[in-house]
Amino acid sequence: MPREGVHVHGALPAEAGAVWALLRDFAGGWHPWIDTIRADRDAQGHLIRSFTVKGEATLYREQRTYLSDSDRTLAYTHLAGIAGCEAYDARVTVTPSETGGSTVTWTAQIAAPQPRLQAICDGTRAVFEAGIAALAKAGRVPSTPPDPPHPLIPIEERVIDDLPRLALSVTPDRGGGRLCLFLHGIGGGRRNWRAQLCAAAPHIRAAALDLRGYGDSTLGPTQSSVDDYCADILRVMEVLGARRLVLVGLSYGSWIATSFAMRHPELLDGLVLSGGCTGMSEAGPEEREAFRLSREVPLNAGQVPADFAPAVVKVLASPGASDAVRAELLASMSAIPAPTYRDALLCFTNPRERFDFAHLSMPVLMMTGEHDRLAPPAEIRAVAGRIWDSARRPDVRFEVIEDAGHVCNLEQPAAYSRHLTDFLAGLPA
Repeated sequence: MPREGVHVHGALPAEAGAVWALLRDFAGGWHPWIDTIRADRDAQGHLIRSFTVKGEATLYREQRTYLSDSDRTLAYTHLAGIAGCEAYDARVTVTPSETGGSTVTWTAQIAAPQPRLQAICDGTRAVFEAGIAALAKAGRVPSTPPDPPHPLIPIEERVIDDLPRLALSVTPDRGGGRLCLFLHGIGGGRRNWRAQLCAAAPHIRAAALDLRGYGDSTLGPTQSSVDDYCADILRVMEVLGARRLVLVGLSYGSWIATSFAMRHPELLDGLVLSGGCTGMSEAGPEEREAFRLSREVPLNAGQVPADFAPAVVKVLASPGASDAVRAELLASMSAIPAPTYRDALLCFTNPRERFDFAHLSMPVLMMTGEHDRLAPPAEIRAVAGRIWDSARRPDVRFEVIEDAGHVCNLEQPAAYSRHLTDFLAGLPA
């Protein structure tokens, strides 16, 4: 099938923030050719806009496939309306100009038989040029209202008393059979998610899990594997009566959440990955072994995590992290028993598979801290792009949490929770 690209570039006097405020509204009627427009969610939670154009009766439908407020980037795909079009994927980005104002870059890749392909490309170029001309009239950057305080939510501490014992912090059941489950990092614990539990609770029942051996959970009878963690998630679902999941992971927890998504995509309504995703699944045997051995050196010398926790905090925290945040990171790391830390290291450095992102049919939100040394923004942005490229019907969002390090939900809980609750609010009922 013949393919062709359309590329339109425009320099605007309006500030990038003001232009983006208009452009990011996927169902906004700001384009001068739009007659009617509405937004819907399909069964998988994908955002769909349906619109008509002035002077036409055709109903066009497009799905948003990528969004990043941090990068001011939006991508979408054509679903219906353009006669003879086999594939149509568009992407638009707003960047600040060094001389003031902003620049809009709008591109599309189109597949269609000739001569229809040329007509679609010509029409697309006209649409983009008219849209950029309209965006040039954007007003001032809208002020951002302060985040409202989250309501005080009763949180129940529960234990699933089996082998292994699993400890949970759980918010009240809202009905509907959907659960948002939080999975902490290799140096954390379930209490790191307290702010996010309160933020999520008005939208969905939420729970934070102590992974095996952490907090009030116990290790299993044998070395933990990622399959064991996935079995624990299924057990939590069963005990709490959940039929559908939104998994939220940080670092090690993100790797576990993605591993679960590879095995049980049909159970997930959404996937939120913070400070990582692939873990050691794409590292070679030598790199994985070097990673494990370097972190086992203090354990083999008789130390426990509390002994090397101060050095770990220096890596995890951003330069501007408050004393309170550093103290919480130190407390979480110091509380980990040495056998648990060794167990997690062995599991993390023995991944079962390289991830096939084509399995990720659910909406995905990826976040990382601006100052994350372990999962820097460039790396996570690249993974988000790979998911967008690989998924059959991608729905990916990528955000950078400013002034945050690796444990971005602890350092900037308001910013993290704002992205999380926006994501949760967009899921289908």
